[in-house]
Amino acid sequence: MSANDLAAIARAMVAPGKGILAADESTGTIGKRFDGINVENTEENRRAYRDMLFSTRALGDHISGVILYDETLRQKSAGGAAFVDALAKNGILPGIKVDTGAKDLPMCPGEKITEGLDNLPKRCAEYVKLGAKFAKWRAVIDIGRDMPSSTSIAANAHALARYAAICQEAGLVPIVEPEVLMDGDHSIERCEEVTEWTLNAVYEALYLHRVVLEHSVLKPSMVISGKKCVKQAPVDEVAARTVRTLKRTVPAAVAGIVFLSGGQSDEVATAHLNSMNVQFKGDLPWPLSFSYGRALQQAALKAWKGAPGNVAAAQAALAHRAKMNGLASLGRYTADQEDRAKAA
Repeated sequence: MSANDLAAIARAMVAPGKGILAADESTGTIGKRFDGINVENTEENRRAYRDMLFSTRALGDHISGVILYDETLRQKSAGGAAFVDALAKNGILPGIKVDTGAKDLPMCPGEKITEGLDNLPKRCAEYVKLGAKFAKWRAVIDIGRDMPSSTSIAANAHALARYAAICQEAGLVPIVEPEVLMDGDHSIERCEEVTEWTLNAVYEALYLHRVVLEHSVLKPSMVISGKKCVKQAPVDEVAARTVRTLKRTVPAAVAGIVFLSGGQSDEVATAHLNSMNVQFKGDLPWPLSFSYGRALQQAALKAWKGAPGNVAAAQAALAHRAKMNGLASLGRYTADQEDRAKAA
């Protein structure tokens, strides 16, 4: 694949008014989601659930790409079409999660390192043949007592950079995802400090590994108060601190930024994104959009409950959240739009 193709894919991933649906839950993680709606975690139920999501009418109006799990990349819709082909037909780029999860980081109690570099070039080559256009790798940075350590920051930045370089060489646009977890009781000030440290380390590592920034997309967490923090920062402060941190650390050459929701509620994640695009309209070197998992899927999952008769309601819930976040990526979202949709 030529460099021009990668540049075009990266730009399409952050097209105006569109974002990315993260549907790359591992078998274990989707099992936890299914437990909440009393659905058995079987391959057919996983396929049916993803089929419901991907066949949502006009999903491509607000979704530019979908991150898939290895199993899902190989599955087919009820109509017999490969998911990658069904998505592409609707103008949606298929992507693939390539890491194998976060494991304990030796000599650093409580901290994690993401694995999956073994045989990654071979796996990426296969994913390209299967139709994937981009990839994702998630690093996890935890804030706590004596955490994060310099070891954790450096090790995860190095792994992200190696992954990104391997992907680009294979013909995939890498989504670089360093998540600073919002678990804990830390303040928003502490989150900002750790996020800036993390992103500086990541971009230094990407430079050393010769990653082409124009052919990459960043998927960061927002600068936000810890879940257990007594003082929860308001929406506009989260937006302002997040953008300030990004401006200090992320080169303008990066194709775009798509936020993870990181455990935020559906509407709060949307409001934060919207505030960034309202406050800093015309003053950003890259588009700011979304790559949400639960914040896009949760309402649809609850509506679906594993029943074929609930598919239409579940798809309506997904379409609504996609539209709201698409508006937020343009700075055009208002809470009134949520209220009107609920009343309809």
